[in-house]
Amino acid sequence: MPKPELDLLLSDIRQCQLCAEHLPLGPRPVLRAAPQARIMIIGQAPGTRVHTSGIPWDDPSGDRLRQWLGVNKDEFYDESLFAIMPMGFCYPGKGRSGDLPPRKECAPQWHDAVWQHLPNIELTLLIGQYAQQHYLAPKILKQYKTLTERVQHWQELTPDRLVLPHPSPRNQLWLKKNAWFEDEVVPWLQKRVEAVRVAAATAN
Repeated sequence: MPKPELDLLLSDIRQCQLCAEHLPLGPRPVLRAAPQARIMIIGQAPGTRVHTSGIPWDDPSGDRLRQWLGVNKDEFYDESLFAIMPMGFCYPGKGRSGDLPPRKECAPQWHDAVWQHLPNIELTLLIGQYAQQHYLAPKILKQYKTLTERVQHWQELTPDRLVLPHPSPRNQLWLKKNAWFEDEVVPWLQKRVEAVRVAAATAN
């Protein structure tokens, strides 16, 4: 039996060599997707731990993200619920103050093609500035120039999109300064994820 088109596309992506010369650890594209997925997670790029394991969000950032979502690992890696597509599919290397930005080649080359096979997405999470800069309308970016401003006005994008800070431990100071995020945004997110999960289970 021939492989479904999405499987063929994912296979092509995982063999991508587009920016191999710029990757210190070589290419290892990390993403997950299935046509049944209801929630899309668009983050930044894999770190070294995820590069090694090949499992997206397999690190302390992922632990915090799962807490925000209110799901366990089995639920998080259920491809019928979550699709995971970072802005850069491979580890980009180390910079002076952390990992380098995601490579710019990935999203223009592959994102639209993946989206064409995900007809059931009900909620898209835009995690961090790179995902937000790429996916938010210019009007929103002009009106809310910083990540903090965009997250503060999160309700203007719901219920089908939500902007989030990166759950990295490096962002602990931001979370302390902006306690309203975990008081207001996280409870809404958990309820929304649960509603999508229940609706998906009922549909199946």
